[in-house]
Amino acid sequence: MIICLDHIGVVAHTIEEAMGVLDAKLGFPLDASRSPLPDGAYFAPEGTHNYFFQVGEGQTQVEVLIPVVPEAGTYKYLQRFGPGLHHWGYGCDSVDEEAARLRAQGLRQIDLGVPNPQPNAAAFFHPKSAGGILTELVPVRRSSS
Repeated sequence: MIICLDHIGVVAHTIEEAMGVLDAKLGFPLDASRSPLPDGAYFAPEGTHNYFFQVGEGQTQVEVLIPVVPEAGTYKYLQRFGPGLHHWGYGCDSVDEEAARLRAQGLRQIDLGVPNPQPNAAAFFHPKSAGGILTELVPVRRSSS
């Protein structure tokens, strides 16, 4: 089951560009535990350095994708559309079960080309089958409080 909106994904040319808006103007601090500087968390299937910014006091974050592999889809997306909204990420109690449910509802899952992915690894669904929104499922993050 989808539990919450985990994050909104945006693409940017550089982390400095994103920080200039998210941190400096909106006041969303970088989540250093999920975004080791200087290179963030590398996501190999899309060739991106990812950084997370905390939105207020809730669980929702903004994920910034900095594409570095010209052959990857996210890099091409940034070149075509420029910086901005990329995807919505939903926290699920079971990514695998929710992905199966969405496939049964007619949403088209994107094959990331990862052989033997880990159980409950992130799952993506094509925007053309999800109301124009690239949709990601991730394991729900439970607060430690």
